[in-house]
Amino acid sequence: MRYWTVDEARAYLPRLAELVAGIREAVAVGAQASSNGHRRVGPTIDPRQAIAELQDGDIILRDPDQGIIDFHALGTDGVVYYLCWRLGEEDLGWWHLPEEGFAGRKPLPRTPGNPEAR
Repeated sequence: MRYWTVDEARAYLPRLAELVAGIREAVAVGAQASSNGHRRVGPTIDPRQAIAELQDGDIILRDPDQGIIDFHALGTDGVVYYLCWRLGEEDLGWWHLPEEGFAGRKPLPRTPGNPEAR
């Protein structure tokens, strides 16, 4: 499993936005084609390749419609948590514990030793 630092995840955001937008576009094209029988031009990014790239980086696509993404992270205290980003957010500014999910997002930085950080 790959653990991302905040800086690494932030540096990857431009590419991540492209991948997630491509996946969302493919879903929309597929939904439109199946609903009315008309075929649109395909997405600019191959969704299978986009998903494979996310998987290769151990990046979790939680919700393709909203573009919710989690990066595995490891605190200096040994706690595994997620760096959380949503398509449209300009920066990576949130984290949460695995059991908390998107609703439990807290602003970065995560401070080890803080009761909320566990």
